[in-house]
Amino acid sequence: MKSLALRGQESRRFAIQSLSLLFDRVYDTGYKKRSSLLHLYHEALNEIFSSLPLSNYDLYTRLDWKNRSRLVHPGLDSQVLVVDALEFPVDGGESAARFVVGAYDQGWKNILLYNLRGHRFIGSGLGPGTNGLRIDCYGDVGDYVASGIDGCELTVHGAAQDQVAQILKYGKLVVHGDVGQAFMYAAKGGEVYVLGNAAGRPLINAVGRPRVVINGTCLDYLAESFMAGDPYSGGGFVVVNGLKPYFDGTFTEQEHPYPGGNLFSLASGGAIFIRDPHRKVTGDQLNGGRLADVTLKDWELILPYLEENEKLFGVSVREDLLIVDDKLLDPSQVYRKIEPISLQELT
Repeated sequence: MKSLALRGQESRRFAIQSLSLLFDRVYDTGYKKRSSLLHLYHEALNEIFSSLPLSNYDLYTRLDWKNRSRLVHPGLDSQVLVVDALEFPVDGGESAARFVVGAYDQGWKNILLYNLRGHRFIGSGLGPGTNGLRIDCYGDVGDYVASGIDGCELTVHGAAQDQVAQILKYGKLVVHGDVGQAFMYAAKGGEVYVLGNAAGRPLINAVGRPRVVINGTCLDYLAESFMAGDPYSGGGFVVVNGLKPYFDGTFTEQEHPYPGGNLFSLASGGAIFIRDPHRKVTGDQLNGGRLADVTLKDWELILPYLEENEKLFGVSVREDLLIVDDKLLDPSQVYRKIEPISLQELT
C-alpha cells in the first residue's frame, strides 16, 4: 500500500481509503493478532500522510506546526488538508482545534488530522451551519471531540475520550471504538454511531432529536433526564446493541446488554431500544422508565439507522442482530423498548 501511494493522486487516495478500512473494521485475521496488524496499518497510514507534499496543487496537501503559516484557500473543493498535529499544543489559542477552525474559515471542506496525541476540542468552535465539512481524526484524539458541531461530519478512526459530542446540535459523528464519560451531555441533535462501548453517564440531559446507535453497552446512567420529545415526531432515541467483536470478524453478545443501573432515569421524552433477546434487563435497573414491547412502528423507526450502522461498521442487521442462537427472530423478539413514565404516574 505504501508503494501504491507513490504512484499518483488516485492511487494515494485508494491506499489511504483501503488502509483506513482495514484499521476501522473488524475482520477475520486468521492466526495473526489483530493488535499487531493494527499497528502495521497505523504506521503505514502515518508514513503515507507524512510523505504528502507541502503543496496546494495535489489532491492531498499537508501542513504541520512549522508550516502552519502557509495555510491558504484550497485549490479545489475536493482537496484534502492533511494536518500533522504532533507539535501543535493540545489546547489553547494555537491548538490543532483552532487551526481546524482557521482552515474551515479559509474554505477547506475536507480536513484530516493525524499524529493526534490527546489534542482536545477537535471540531469545536466552527460556528453554525457547517454542512459539507468533513473531519477525519487519526491517532489518540482528546476530550471534547465533536462538541458543539452543527452540520459537519466527523469520524474518529479509533477510540475517543471523555465529553465526546457535548451539546452537539446537528451533524454526524462516527467513532470506530469506545467513548468515555459524559458522552453527548446536553446534546440537542445529531446522528451518532459508536462501534464500541460508552462509559458512565452518556446522553445525560440530552434534548431535541439526537439519534444514536451504540453497538456495545454503557456502564450506567444512560440517558438520565433525557428530554428528546416524541421519537415518532422528530424526537430522539438511543439504540444499544450490547455486542462485542469476535476474533473471526463477527459480533457476539456481551454477557449483559446493560450491566448498570439508572437506565433512562427520570427521562421525560425519547426512547431507548435495547437488544435484549434473553430478557436480561430488569425493572430494577430503571428509575422512572418502563420496559415495553417493540412494535412494527418502532422497528421502522430504527431500521434505517441500523442499516447505516451496518454500512459503517459491518454489523449485519440480519446476521449479527436478528439471528439469535442460530435462529432468525422477529425484531420484537430481539429488541425491547424503554419509554418514559409520565409525571402523574411517578407521583
